[in-house]
Amino acid sequence: MFALNFYSDIYLDVLRAHRKTVSIRLGDKTDKYRSGEIVWVTVGQRFGRRQKLFSAIIDRVDVKLIRDLSPREIQRENPAFHSADEVAGLLSRIYGQPITLDHVVSVIHFSPVEE
Repeated sequence: MFALNFYSDIYLDVLRAHRKTVSIRLGDKTDKYRSGEIVWVTVGQRFGRRQKLFSAIIDRVDVKLIRDLSPREIQRENPAFHSADEVAGLLSRIYGQPITLDHVVSVIHFSPVEE
């Protein structure tokens, strides 16, 4: 079983409310996440304790430049975001390096699985 892990200080509330259905990750993650795969959605720090929130199915994985993200993808990543610049800023914070609109990202679409 694989996991989609998120940092709890940023995403816990929107994940619990099922208002987040996309994860935008830096680089091409098509080898790591595949359509139809079941994953655990977890929150916690990298290399630390994590909490499983729910299981989800990977609906689709798209690879594109940040500048090419659709408004819907941006909103599903974070309901408070309205621009690709906001996504680049968040990724810069998460990855600890400058991220521009020309960076390649994977857009991982997922849906909760009722258990």
